[in-house]
Amino acid sequence: MQARFGGLPTRLEAEAIWRDIWREEVHNSTAIEGNTLVQREVDELLDRRMTGARRKDLAEYLIVQGYANAADWVYETGIDPAGDWSTGELLTLTDVRHVHDMTMSLVWAVAPHPQATEREGPGQFRRREIERFSSGMQPPTWTVVDGEMRDWLDRVNALRCDARYPIEAIASSHAEFERIHPFIDGNGRTGRLLLNLVLVRLGMPPAIIYNRDRDRYLVALSRADGGDVGALAELLARAVLNNLNRLMLPKLAGPARLVPIATLANDEISHSALRSAAQRGALKAVQDPVGQWLSTRTNVEEYMAQRGTKRGRPKLSTTRRETRDLSA
Repeated sequence: MQARFGGLPTRLEAEAIWRDIWREEVHNSTAIEGNTLVQREVDELLDRRMTGARRKDLAEYLIVQGYANAADWVYETGIDPAGDWSTGELLTLTDVRHVHDMTMSLVWAVAPHPQATEREGPGQFRRREIERFSSGMQPPTWTVVDGEMRDWLDRVNALRCDARYPIEAIASSHAEFERIHPFIDGNGRTGRLLLNLVLVRLGMPPAIIYNRDRDRYLVALSRADGGDVGALAELLARAVLNNLNRLMLPKLAGPARLVPIATLANDEISHSALRSAAQRGALKAVQDPVGQWLSTRTNVEEYMAQRGTKRGRPKLSTTRRETRDLSA
Protein backbone atom coordinates (compact mmCIF):
# COMPACT_ATOMS: atom_id res chain seq x y z
CA MET A 1 0.00 0.00 0.00
CA GLN A 2 2.60 2.54 1.06
CA ALA A 3 4.90 1.88 -1.89
CA ARG A 4 2.27 1.38 -4.61
CA PHE A 5 -0.42 3.89 -3.66
CA GLY A 6 1.36 6.32 -1.35
CA GLY A 7 -0.44 5.06 1.75
CA LEU A 8 -4.05 5.27 2.82
CA PRO A 9 -6.08 8.40 2.07
CA THR A 10 -6.31 10.68 5.09
CA ARG A 11 -9.51 11.30 7.02
CA LEU A 12 -9.74 14.68 5.29
CA GLU A 13 -9.30 13.20 1.79
CA ALA A 14 -11.90 10.44 2.22
CA GLU A 15 -13.91 11.56 5.24
CA ALA A 16 -17.23 10.00 4.24
CA ILE A 17 -15.71 6.60 3.47
CA TRP A 18 -13.70 6.51 6.69
CA ARG A 19 -16.82 7.49 8.62
CA ASP A 20 -18.83 4.62 7.14
CA ILE A 21 -16.02 2.14 7.85
CA TRP A 22 -15.86 3.46 11.43
CA ARG A 23 -19.63 3.11 11.93
CA GLU A 24 -19.68 -0.45 10.59
CA GLU A 25 -16.70 -1.54 12.64
CA VAL A 26 -18.17 -0.10 15.85
CA HIS A 27 -21.49 -1.87 15.32
CA ASN A 28 -20.17 -5.24 14.18
CA SER A 29 -17.28 -5.60 16.62
CA THR A 30 -19.54 -4.85 19.60
CA ALA A 31 -22.32 -7.05 18.21
CA ILE A 32 -19.90 -9.99 18.04
CA GLU A 33 -19.61 -9.69 21.83
CA GLY A 34 -23.39 -9.72 22.28
CA ASN A 35 -24.33 -6.03 22.12
CA THR A 36 -27.92 -5.83 20.83
CA LEU A 37 -27.90 -2.34 19.27
CA VAL A 38 -28.64 -2.47 15.55
CA GLN A 39 -26.75 -0.36 13.00
CA ARG A 40 -29.43 2.35 12.99
CA GLU A 41 -29.20 2.76 16.77
CA VAL A 42 -25.40 2.89 16.59
CA ASP A 43 -25.62 5.56 13.88
CA GLU A 44 -28.01 7.62 16.00
CA LEU A 45 -25.67 7.41 18.97
CA LEU A 46 -22.60 8.38 16.96
CA ASP A 47 -24.39 11.19 15.14
CA ARG A 48 -26.35 12.71 18.00
CA ARG A 49 -24.64 11.41 21.14
CA MET A 50 -27.93 9.83 22.22
CA THR A 51 -28.01 7.72 25.38
CA GLY A 52 -31.13 5.81 24.38
CA ALA A 53 -31.63 4.70 27.98
CA ARG A 54 -35.38 4.46 27.41
CA ARG A 55 -34.97 1.74 24.79
CA LYS A 56 -31.88 -0.21 25.75
CA ASP A 57 -29.65 -0.74 28.73
CA LEU A 58 -27.39 2.29 29.18
CA ALA A 59 -24.38 -0.03 29.42
CA GLU A 60 -24.89 -1.15 25.81
CA TYR A 61 -24.66 2.44 24.61
CA LEU A 62 -21.55 3.08 26.67
CA ILE A 63 -19.94 -0.05 25.23
CA VAL A 64 -20.59 1.29 21.73
CA GLN A 65 -19.38 4.80 22.57
CA GLY A 66 -16.22 3.49 24.22
CA TYR A 67 -15.41 1.34 21.20
CA ALA A 68 -16.14 4.28 18.88
CA ASN A 69 -13.72 6.51 20.79
CA ALA A 70 -11.00 3.88 20.62
CA ALA A 71 -11.57 3.15 16.91
CA ASP A 72 -11.45 6.87 16.14
CA TRP A 73 -8.07 7.07 17.89
CA VAL A 74 -6.84 3.98 16.01
CA TYR A 75 -7.69 5.48 12.61
CA GLU A 76 -6.42 8.97 13.42
CA THR A 77 -3.04 7.92 14.83
CA GLY A 78 -2.59 4.95 12.53
CA ILE A 79 -2.95 6.94 9.31
CA ASP A 80 -0.58 9.70 10.43
CA PRO A 81 2.69 8.92 8.60
CA ALA A 82 4.64 11.13 11.02
CA GLY A 83 3.43 9.43 14.20
CA ASP A 84 5.87 8.30 16.87
CA TRP A 85 5.44 4.71 15.70
CA SER A 86 6.77 5.55 12.21
CA THR A 87 10.37 5.67 13.44
CA GLY A 88 10.05 3.50 16.52
CA GLU A 89 8.03 0.47 17.54
CA LEU A 90 4.97 -0.44 15.49
CA LEU A 91 3.03 -1.17 18.68
CA THR A 92 3.89 -0.52 22.33
CA LEU A 93 2.63 -1.73 25.68
CA THR A 94 1.34 1.80 26.24
CA ASP A 95 -0.73 1.51 23.05
CA VAL A 96 -2.23 -1.76 24.25
CA ARG A 97 -3.17 -0.37 27.64
CA HIS A 98 -4.49 2.87 26.12
CA VAL A 99 -6.77 1.07 23.65
CA HIS A 100 -8.22 -1.12 26.40
CA ASP A 101 -8.69 1.89 28.68
CA MET A 102 -10.59 3.86 26.01
CA THR A 103 -12.70 0.83 25.10
CA MET A 104 -13.73 -0.05 28.65
CA SER A 105 -13.66 3.12 30.79
CA LEU A 106 -17.12 4.44 29.95
CA VAL A 107 -19.01 1.21 30.57
CA TRP A 108 -16.80 0.33 33.53
CA ALA A 109 -18.03 3.47 35.31
CA VAL A 110 -21.60 2.10 35.43
CA ALA A 111 -21.12 -1.66 35.02
CA PRO A 112 -17.65 -2.83 36.09
CA HIS A 113 -16.72 -6.48 35.96
CA PRO A 114 -18.25 -7.96 39.13
CA GLN A 115 -15.08 -9.86 40.08
CA ALA A 116 -12.49 -7.23 39.19
CA THR A 117 -10.22 -5.82 41.89
CA GLU A 118 -8.93 -2.24 41.96
CA ARG A 119 -5.83 -3.47 40.10
CA GLU A 120 -7.81 -5.02 37.22
CA GLY A 121 -9.60 -1.99 35.80
CA PRO A 122 -9.40 -0.52 32.28
CA GLY A 123 -5.84 -0.66 30.96
CA GLN A 124 -4.66 -3.11 33.63
CA PHE A 125 -3.82 -6.77 33.09
CA ARG A 126 -5.83 -9.46 34.84
CA ARG A 127 -4.67 -10.89 38.15
CA ARG A 128 -6.72 -14.07 38.13
CA GLU A 129 -7.05 -17.28 36.17
CA ILE A 130 -9.37 -17.59 33.17
CA GLU A 131 -11.38 -20.77 32.76
CA ARG A 132 -10.72 -22.96 29.75
CA PHE A 133 -12.72 -21.81 26.70
CA SER A 134 -15.41 -24.01 25.14
CA SER A 135 -13.01 -24.58 22.22
CA GLY A 136 -10.55 -26.14 24.67
CA MET A 137 -8.06 -23.27 24.65
CA GLN A 138 -6.59 -22.44 28.07
CA PRO A 139 -5.23 -18.88 28.56
CA PRO A 140 -1.91 -18.72 30.43
CA THR A 141 -1.78 -18.19 34.18
CA TRP A 142 -2.05 -14.53 35.16
CA THR A 143 1.45 -14.41 36.63
CA VAL A 144 3.04 -14.72 33.18
CA VAL A 145 0.70 -12.35 31.30
CA ASP A 146 3.07 -9.38 31.45
CA GLY A 147 5.96 -11.42 30.06
CA GLU A 148 3.75 -13.07 27.44
CA MET A 149 2.56 -9.66 26.26
CA ARG A 150 6.09 -8.30 25.96
CA ASP A 151 7.10 -11.34 23.88
CA TRP A 152 3.96 -10.87 21.79
CA LEU A 153 4.85 -7.22 21.15
CA ASP A 154 8.33 -8.26 19.97
CA ARG A 155 6.73 -10.51 17.38
CA VAL A 156 4.24 -7.82 16.33
CA ASN A 157 7.00 -5.26 15.91
CA ALA A 158 8.92 -7.72 13.72
CA LEU A 159 6.04 -7.61 11.20
CA ARG A 160 7.40 -4.40 9.71
CA CYS A 161 10.55 -6.23 8.62
CA ASP A 162 8.82 -9.36 7.28
CA ALA A 163 6.57 -8.66 4.31
CA ARG A 164 6.52 -12.16 2.79
CA TYR A 165 3.09 -13.19 4.09
CA PRO A 166 1.88 -10.19 6.08
CA ILE A 167 -1.77 -11.19 6.45
CA GLU A 168 -0.88 -14.65 7.75
CA ALA A 169 1.55 -13.14 10.26
CA ILE A 170 -1.00 -10.51 11.33
CA ALA A 171 -3.71 -13.18 11.69
CA SER A 172 -1.37 -15.28 13.80
CA SER A 173 -0.59 -12.33 16.07
CA HIS A 174 -4.30 -11.56 16.48
CA ALA A 175 -5.05 -15.15 17.49
CA GLU A 176 -2.11 -15.11 19.90
CA PHE A 177 -3.41 -11.98 21.63
CA GLU A 178 -6.77 -13.65 22.16
CA ARG A 179 -5.02 -16.74 23.55
CA ILE A 180 -3.10 -14.66 26.08
CA HIS A 181 -6.34 -12.94 27.09
CA PRO A 182 -4.46 -10.30 29.07
CA PHE A 183 -7.46 -8.44 30.52
CA ILE A 184 -10.28 -9.57 32.75
CA ASP A 185 -12.83 -8.28 30.19
CA GLY A 186 -12.90 -6.66 26.75
CA ASN A 187 -10.22 -8.83 25.13
CA GLY A 188 -12.20 -9.44 21.93
CA ARG A 189 -12.92 -5.77 21.29
CA THR A 190 -9.40 -4.70 22.27
CA GLY A 191 -7.86 -7.44 20.13
CA ARG A 192 -9.76 -6.34 17.02
CA LEU A 193 -8.86 -2.69 17.63
CA LEU A 194 -5.16 -3.58 18.01
CA LEU A 195 -5.43 -5.72 14.86
CA ASN A 196 -6.67 -2.66 12.96
CA LEU A 197 -4.07 -0.39 14.52
CA VAL A 198 -1.35 -2.72 13.21
CA LEU A 199 -2.99 -2.96 9.78
CA VAL A 200 -3.37 0.80 9.39
CA ARG A 201 0.16 1.51 10.61
CA LEU A 202 1.45 -0.96 8.03
CA GLY A 203 -0.38 1.01 5.34
CA MET A 204 -3.34 -1.37 4.95
CA PRO A 205 -7.04 -0.63 5.50
CA PRO A 206 -8.69 -1.78 8.72
CA ALA A 207 -10.61 -5.07 8.74
CA ILE A 208 -14.25 -5.29 9.74
CA ILE A 209 -15.28 -8.69 11.09
CA TYR A 210 -19.02 -8.65 10.43
CA ASN A 211 -21.40 -10.05 13.01
CA ARG A 212 -22.88 -12.30 10.32
CA ASP A 213 -19.44 -13.97 10.13
CA ARG A 214 -19.16 -14.41 13.90
CA ASP A 215 -19.28 -18.22 13.81
CA ARG A 216 -16.69 -18.38 11.01
CA TYR A 217 -14.47 -15.99 12.94
CA LEU A 218 -14.64 -18.00 16.17
CA VAL A 219 -13.98 -21.26 14.34
CA ALA A 220 -11.02 -19.65 12.55
CA LEU A 221 -9.61 -18.44 15.88
CA SER A 222 -9.99 -21.94 17.29
CA ARG A 223 -8.19 -23.45 14.30
CA ALA A 224 -5.43 -20.86 14.69
CA ASP A 225 -5.00 -22.00 18.30
CA GLY A 226 -4.17 -25.40 16.85
CA GLY A 227 -1.59 -23.97 14.47
CA ASP A 228 -3.74 -23.62 11.33
CA VAL A 229 -4.02 -19.88 10.67
CA GLY A 230 -5.28 -20.24 7.08
CA ALA A 231 -8.99 -19.68 7.69
CA LEU A 232 -8.39 -16.61 9.86
CA ALA A 233 -5.90 -15.17 7.36
CA GLU A 234 -8.44 -15.62 4.54
CA LEU A 235 -11.17 -13.92 6.57
CA LEU A 236 -8.90 -10.96 7.33
CA ALA A 237 -7.61 -10.75 3.75
CA ARG A 238 -11.15 -10.49 2.39
CA ALA A 239 -12.03 -7.86 5.00
CA VAL A 240 -8.95 -5.78 4.17
CA LEU A 241 -9.60 -6.07 0.42
CA ASN A 242 -13.21 -4.96 0.89
CA ASN A 243 -12.14 -1.74 2.61
CA LEU A 244 -9.27 -1.25 0.17
CA ASN A 245 -11.85 -1.18 -2.62
CA ARG A 246 -13.96 1.30 -0.68
CA LEU A 247 -11.02 3.64 -0.15
CA MET A 248 -9.27 3.36 -3.51
CA LEU A 249 -11.94 2.72 -6.17
CA PRO A 250 -13.43 6.24 -6.13
CA LYS A 251 -9.99 7.53 -7.13
CA LEU A 252 -9.37 4.87 -9.77
CA ALA A 253 -12.79 4.32 -11.33
CA GLY A 254 -14.30 6.49 -14.05
CA PRO A 255 -17.76 8.04 -13.55
CA ALA A 256 -19.52 5.29 -15.57
CA ARG A 257 -17.77 2.28 -14.00
CA LEU A 258 -19.73 -0.04 -11.73
CA VAL A 259 -18.27 -0.10 -8.24
CA PRO A 260 -19.60 -1.14 -4.81
CA ILE A 261 -21.98 1.55 -3.58
CA ALA A 262 -20.04 1.79 -0.33
CA THR A 263 -17.28 3.49 -2.33
CA LEU A 264 -19.73 6.09 -3.66
CA ALA A 265 -20.84 7.44 -0.29
CA ASN A 266 -19.84 11.01 0.45
CA ASP A 267 -20.63 13.93 2.76
CA GLU A 268 -24.05 14.36 1.15
CA ILE A 269 -25.25 10.77 1.29
CA SER A 270 -24.21 7.80 3.39
CA HIS A 271 -23.65 4.19 2.41
CA SER A 272 -26.86 3.10 4.18
CA ALA A 273 -28.90 5.74 2.32
CA LEU A 274 -27.48 4.59 -1.03
CA ARG A 275 -28.24 0.96 -0.18
CA SER A 276 -31.80 1.87 0.74
CA ALA A 277 -32.23 3.80 -2.52
CA ALA A 278 -30.89 0.85 -4.52
CA GLN A 279 -33.26 -1.55 -2.77
CA ARG A 280 -36.22 0.73 -3.53
CA GLY A 281 -35.19 1.08 -7.16
CA ALA A 282 -34.69 4.83 -6.79
CA LEU A 283 -30.96 4.49 -7.54
CA LYS A 284 -29.89 2.65 -10.69
CA ALA A 285 -27.89 -0.26 -9.32
CA VAL A 286 -27.31 -4.00 -9.73
CA GLN A 287 -26.35 -6.77 -7.35
CA ASP A 288 -23.35 -9.00 -7.87
CA PRO A 289 -23.53 -12.79 -7.25
CA VAL A 290 -22.92 -12.36 -3.50
CA GLY A 291 -25.62 -9.71 -3.10
CA GLN A 292 -23.40 -6.61 -3.03
CA TRP A 293 -24.97 -3.53 -4.62
CA LEU A 294 -23.01 -1.90 -7.48
CA SER A 295 -23.61 1.46 -9.13
CA THR A 296 -21.74 4.33 -10.77
CA ARG A 297 -20.84 7.87 -9.84
CA THR A 298 -23.02 9.07 -12.72
CA ASN A 299 -26.02 7.16 -11.35
CA VAL A 300 -25.50 8.58 -7.88
CA GLU A 301 -25.25 12.11 -9.25
CA GLU A 302 -28.51 11.58 -11.16
CA TYR A 303 -30.22 10.20 -8.06
CA MET A 304 -29.01 13.12 -5.95
CA ALA A 305 -30.26 15.60 -8.54
CA GLN A 306 -33.69 13.92 -8.64
CA ARG A 307 -33.85 13.82 -4.86
CA GLY A 308 -33.02 17.51 -4.70
CA THR A 309 -35.76 18.30 -7.22
CA LYS A 310 -38.35 16.32 -5.26
CA ARG A 311 -37.36 18.05 -2.03
CA GLY A 312 -37.86 21.39 -3.74
CA ARG A 313 -41.49 20.66 -4.69
CA PRO A 314 -44.28 22.05 -2.49
CA LYS A 315 -46.08 19.51 -0.36
CA LEU A 316 -49.42 18.32 -1.69
CA SER A 317 -51.22 19.28 1.53
CA THR A 318 -49.90 22.86 1.26
CA THR A 319 -51.01 23.14 -2.37
CA ARG A 320 -54.51 21.94 -1.52
CA ARG A 321 -54.80 24.36 1.41
CA GLU A 322 -53.73 27.25 -0.81
CA THR A 323 -56.35 26.22 -3.42
CA ARG A 324 -59.09 26.19 -0.78
CA ASP A 325 -57.99 29.62 0.42
CA LEU A 326 -58.14 31.01 -3.12
CA SER A 327 -61.63 29.64 -3.71
CA ALA A 328 -63.01 30.91 -0.42
